[in-house]
Amino acid sequence: MKKANNSTTAPAMLLSACLLAGTACSTTQPGTTAETATTEQITEATVKANAAQPQPPVASKKPKELTAHGHTRTDNYYWMNERENPEVIAYLNAENEYTKQVMADTEALQEKLFNEIVGRIKQTDESVPYKKNGFFYYTRFEAGKEYPIYARKKGSLDAKEEIMVNANERAEGKSYYAAAGMNVSPDNRLVAFGEDTVSRRQYTIRFKDLQTGELLPDRIPNTTGGAVWANDNKTVFYTMKDPSLRSFKIFRHTLGTPTSQDKEVYHEADETFSTFVYKTKSEKYIIIGSSSTLSQEYRFLDAANPTATLKVIQPRERGLEYGVDHFGDSFYIRTNKDGATNFKLMKTPVGKTTKENWKEVIPHRADTYLEGTEIFKDYLVLQERQNGLTQLRVKKWNDPKTDYYVDFGEEAYTAGISVNPDFDSKVLRYVYSSLTTPSSTFDYNMETKQKTLLKEQEVVGDFDKNNYEAKRIYATAKDGTKIPVSLVYRKGLKLDGNNPTLQYAYGSYGISMNPGFSSVRLSLLDRGFVYAIAHIRGGQEMGRQWYEDGKLMKKKNTFTDFIDVSEYLIQQGYTNPDKLFAQGGSAGGLLIGAVANMRPDLYEGMHAAVPFVDVITTMLDTSIPLTTGEFDEWGNPANKDAYDYMLSYSPYDNVEAKDYPNMLVTTGLHDSQVQYFEPAKWVAKLRELKTDDNLLLFQTNMEAGHGGASGRFQPYRETALQYAFFLKLAGINE
Repeated sequence: MKKANNSTTAPAMLLSACLLAGTACSTTQPGTTAETATTEQITEATVKANAAQPQPPVASKKPKELTAHGHTRTDNYYWMNERENPEVIAYLNAENEYTKQVMADTEALQEKLFNEIVGRIKQTDESVPYKKNGFFYYTRFEAGKEYPIYARKKGSLDAKEEIMVNANERAEGKSYYAAAGMNVSPDNRLVAFGEDTVSRRQYTIRFKDLQTGELLPDRIPNTTGGAVWANDNKTVFYTMKDPSLRSFKIFRHTLGTPTSQDKEVYHEADETFSTFVYKTKSEKYIIIGSSSTLSQEYRFLDAANPTATLKVIQPRERGLEYGVDHFGDSFYIRTNKDGATNFKLMKTPVGKTTKENWKEVIPHRADTYLEGTEIFKDYLVLQERQNGLTQLRVKKWNDPKTDYYVDFGEEAYTAGISVNPDFDSKVLRYVYSSLTTPSSTFDYNMETKQKTLLKEQEVVGDFDKNNYEAKRIYATAKDGTKIPVSLVYRKGLKLDGNNPTLQYAYGSYGISMNPGFSSVRLSLLDRGFVYAIAHIRGGQEMGRQWYEDGKLMKKKNTFTDFIDVSEYLIQQGYTNPDKLFAQGGSAGGLLIGAVANMRPDLYEGMHAAVPFVDVITTMLDTSIPLTTGEFDEWGNPANKDAYDYMLSYSPYDNVEAKDYPNMLVTTGLHDSQVQYFEPAKWVAKLRELKTDDNLLLFQTNMEAGHGGASGRFQPYRETALQYAFFLKLAGINE
């Protein structure tokens, strides 16, 4: 299921993929083995189908009683959590085969969609280089290759290229590969990087000598992938994961020594917190943080003295959230202290860090959410959100009158601070896009207010952004709340209620779904689709309160907001229930599952990617990765009030005998966030109870995890399947 921590706050169940009568295998009672099917029997019984009408697999029912608070639930498919059980693997393979059979008539369309999507991507491409410590760093791709090349040039962009890590070479012979980190030592000689070859987000850290090209023997397994260098060029700090994949310990490693000798410098014993480590932009301090949904705590030490004792900045308090950076002789603290719901910026001397010493720099504002900051020697940049849109505000340290906003010139867009490692720079690098404008990287001179477009994402082919129109509308929720909706479609749209429409949302962890550009999405827009992003409560588009009103005992607002947006799109003539589709992934998959139970009549089809649908069982099982850190998001079902409320919307627990829309459910066998068995059980129960003849397809990537297939192009095979599903239902064959 869940969220991954980073070096500031840790909001996030990472957004994952784009996110449903046959011969029963067997039905056995607990404790019996006589009717347990073999793999061969399952495959025979579930995959066999005639060419005219493929028959879906039907999973074995093995009732297991689960009791809490005097309430007993019977889970017929609990057995599916046994990843190594041949019966489970056979069932997943049978579902994959059934999906392949049902979608066989779209194979040519899927191939066309895949080639279309990949064909828009510039094959030979590279990121905009950024300068750090005398080197220009960038990532580039070579034509036909799946993985990036991480490279740099010394002093000038005309200098000779140094390849740090070629992920294509590292990925050879592996079904999955992901690199992380790419942290270079202060003397520019060594690079530390993480490698995951399973898709469980458990990285092994490796080190490479960039002068000799030698891969050092040091190997640190089971980490988050990042290594933070002390200023001695031989000591790194890293984060270790526990069996549930929670980041729980920070270690110090000295190059050339066995990892068995690594020193544990911090242990986060509270299972509701995760820990992480980073270095301040000033390069002066190593910061170790601990974070839960509602509280953070930070420690620091001098980066020049890596064996020094850690000092606590401010002890944790429930409800006190804060993040830390450094400038001059002060720590700068973004915090919600004293009821600052939308956060404010404060500072405190390095020698006096507890909250009674914090002094206000940027006050709290009820109408403006402070998302983040970027500190320069002469300037402070604030990333703020107002009326659902991000703004960048520039202030000069020694001139309070220098306070202005960067002008973006569009009504609906997304913008954000990019990579700015140079402390002394007067130039801010930011990224910008809109639903019609491809992702663009700008350098903005904060002194002259001149902006320079460094790169706009190239869309290969005949793309012309003037062919598309973006719009921001507001749907009214049942309680009167105005819900923003971002729309994009080809110009010339008629509001005749007859447009196929894909409605997408997430709505959890305070993660805002920004209206950004997607070249992939053009394959739907060019076939007449309207694409709608519903900015529902549970995100943070309209400020922190927007998040507070969509979690815990207010979680149902997320689902009803989505439904209210759907009804509004229908009322306004954009679409109708026979042409409206819904999509969400991870926590957004929970949204899709809940809405499917609440208003199945509103949608022709739904796609739920890596969906978190078995809410109660998962949240009661603290051995499942990251569960304990989620209690402040969903509630702790060990408490009866939370149990009852969560039970009232949990998609798996609320499946019943009625008609459901056409459904496509996708997952990954090795998913570290939402375990594969949640959607597997959900689909099995839907198959058992639903009363319609609509499609129910279940696709498991047997080699991938939460983010789907690895590589630059292969993930689009899955996208092509999803789009073909929508187009098939919409009656669009071309």
